[in-house]
Amino acid sequence: MTNLMTAFQGEPGAYSEIAALRIGQPKPFESFEEVFAAVENHEVDNAVVPIENSLGGSIHQNYDLLLQHPVTIVAETFVKVEHCLLGIKGSTIQLAKKVLSHPQALSQCRNFFGTHKNLKPEVAYDTAGSAKMIAAEKDPSKLAIASKRAGELYGLEILQENLADEEWNITRFFCIAHDEKKDPLKRIANLNTSQHKTSIAFSLPNEQGSLFKALATFAMRDIDLTKIESRPFRKKAFEYLFYVDFIGHEHDPNIHNALYHLREFATMVKVLGSYGVVA
Repeated sequence: MTNLMTAFQGEPGAYSEIAALRIGQPKPFESFEEVFAAVENHEVDNAVVPIENSLGGSIHQNYDLLLQHPVTIVAETFVKVEHCLLGIKGSTIQLAKKVLSHPQALSQCRNFFGTHKNLKPEVAYDTAGSAKMIAAEKDPSKLAIASKRAGELYGLEILQENLADEEWNITRFFCIAHDEKKDPLKRIANLNTSQHKTSIAFSLPNEQGSLFKALATFAMRDIDLTKIESRPFRKKAFEYLFYVDFIGHEHDPNIHNALYHLREFATMVKVLGSYGVVA
């Protein structure tokens, strides 16, 4: 771990903190808006934000915030989400009544609740936050779903591991830095740049065949697209933004030419970053 101050949303023990620990010294914030503002105002060196979950899909709020703030994606990392059932000492699954967690975590453990009818899921603001609340209240009738790290940090017992319905539950995180502050990120340990990935956002004129033309700028140059997603364009009704990830760096000649071509007819093109991966 480096001494880079790295913002994340949530309480210590959150999956976002696990991602932040790979980048630098974690600093918690209550909301994603505060995380982005901390980067923009130079309160921190960088931040990690979840962008996509293998079960829940994209975190659209953070895609929107990427466009609203002067930040650049400088790395990505993947955290396996391993939900544990946590309780204070003496708690049991049989005698408990409520289970607190983030709504996405609760929805990922439907099978568990289906076989434990005595337990009622209750929404909390954060997975690690729910563990913190359980530890503070010391009520054996309340349990939490959070990471093993959260259980260790708040002195809770693990009553059951591997709660999620699906084994492959992975969250992809972006590490972001201020547009003016890319160089310090060279200090990120274990940053593998042997194969760059680039993320862009663009909007198109509402004309027949415009999306086909946009995708053709990449296809004709054999650029490997790894993701494409559309989002409503907030500035104009019934128009859309497209988010695209592809293999390669924005300064590679092939990709530079594709982006130049795209800008000839797109109404907006923004490169969100070219980056490596942190293991």
